Amino acid sequence: MRGRPPRGMLERRRQVRARVRIVDNPQARSAPGGSVTSKQVADVTLPRSELERIWNVEYLERLARTYWLFLTRVSLGLLRVVYTPDSREIVLLRRPFRLISFRSPEYDVEADRGTVTWPIERGILVSRRGRGKGYLRISVERHSDEPGDDVMLRVSAEVANFYPTIAASWLPGVLGRFGSWLYRVTQLRIHVIVTNAFLRSLAELRLAPSVVGALRAPAELSA
Repeated sequence: MRGRPPRGMLERRRQVRARVRIVDNPQARSAPGGSVTSKQVADVTLPRSELERIWNVEYLERLARTYWLFLTRVSLGLLRVVYTPDSREIVLLRRPFRLISFRSPEYDVEADRGTVTWPIERGILVSRRGRGKGYLRISVERHSDEPGDDVMLRVSAEVANFYPTIAASWLPGVLGRFGSWLYRVTQLRIHVIVTNAFLRSLAELRLAPSVVGALRAPAELSA
């Protein structure tokens, strides 16, 4: 067993640890054409000094990597993320069980806001009519600075214009309603639980290094 860390290190961990508050209830809505949008939001309060350290484009990429890593861990390794030069694929154990694939991420960075968006491509969980539509997006918005040692971030995870295979909302009558109900009580409920758990995990302020490193500082890339 490893020895206990020094008291100073323990104190630093207590000071750096953030506070996470899930905002309102999970938001989900369906469109007449069968697409679904779901968004979960959390306010993250952390020390100002820690925010200044991580408020850069590299850490936006690391936040994205942390999301995929959390998905693998919470599924006990059943779900894996496969990286290719132009896609991200969520697979069940291994290919060819590709649940959903995304095109390569798109980053948008402003002074007080950053987003990473993965356009949805296809997969077992995506209906035929939903291929090439919709997206998964993680957003981080910095609240207006207020006096004090702590600052607040609003972090959201959103799946928009998603056409789930299981919903089959395009079917007529009872079959369509049953498919929509089945999606809400299974796939959507699991997604909400996992996403909220990911948002709560941000209290640890441990952002995994990126696999691709597209936004990493040049000095680190040459190291």
